[in-house]
Amino acid sequence: MTKKRIYVASLNRNKIQAVQDVFPSYQVKGVACKSGVREQPLNLDETIEGAIFRAKSVFRNCEYSVGIEDGIAPVPQTQSSYMNFCCCAVFDGKRIYLGLGPAFEYPPQCTKRVVEDGITVSEAFVPLTNKPDIGYEEGIIGWLTEGRINRKDYTKLAVEMARLQIDNAELYATV
Repeated sequence: MTKKRIYVASLNRNKIQAVQDVFPSYQVKGVACKSGVREQPLNLDETIEGAIFRAKSVFRNCEYSVGIEDGIAPVPQTQSSYMNFCCCAVFDGKRIYLGLGPAFEYPPQCTKRVVEDGITVSEAFVPLTNKPDIGYEEGIIGWLTEGRINRKDYTKLAVEMARLQIDNAELYATV
């Protein structure tokens, strides 16, 4: 018996494993894919657009395709005026199911470099972490929490939020 397939629009093992954890009965495979938005999304709309673009781009011969995009977005009352969040878009060939993960704030000096200098969050953190590939490792969330939350587990929450619509399809049917 062949397992149902899910393609994840990324080769990042944290994203692939997060999807595998949420969909354990599926065969999950990562596929290289561009986001269709700038490398570092700077608002909610752009981050969601990137996740959807990714999911739709890799949909073929599968039950679902998944796009995951992290971005920062303006949030009032924060020190840096921005927070990071993760967006997951699951596509079934007809419909997009969106989920967002929890948000957290980066140190203001890092956010300032991202917004003003146009660099990625990972690049902004290199002087602090000496890890240019931190997003493929524990993630900045893992570094900031000293391992209490890693990138895979952080991403997994956004995937779970998208899946709940699939699992409760009758409640989310359009009227």
